[in-house]
Amino acid sequence: MCQCVYDWSVSHPSRTYDLALLFAALADRTRLRLLNLMKGKEVCVCYFVEILEQSQPKVSRHLAYLRRAGIVAARREGKWMHYSIVVPKNDGAARILSESLAVLSEDKTMQADLRSLEKACCVTKKPSTLEGAPLPIPVGTASSCAC
Repeated sequence: MCQCVYDWSVSHPSRTYDLALLFAALADRTRLRLLNLMKGKEVCVCYFVEILEQSQPKVSRHLAYLRRAGIVAARREGKWMHYSIVVPKNDGAARILSESLAVLSEDKTMQADLRSLEKACCVTKKPSTLEGAPLPIPVGTASSCAC
């Protein structure tokens, strides 16, 4: 390989976005439910497990898929993992994600999930799986409860 081509390719990484991976990430109902629950919030994985009534490893696999697609970010705080939506830098991908999230708000199951999240984070006696769990917080704030 010519040195000048190599230098250019190293200093200018590919700017293409993998739309197929984005569409694959959006093609699963569980991943859509996860995105719906994260809309505007940073949420601890334990809430996903409780609301979706799925095992933690299964939920984590779905979250990893969303991370690979570039639409979810993770943050560790002690033993807790928090997840939030990241808007892709690609304009087309950002529009696809935004429209998908807008459509989710009209779905009855998605609405029920949001009510379950509100109930789970704001109830005084939490299920044992949520004991000590940090409350979901609105993205970009330091307040405690998104409810």
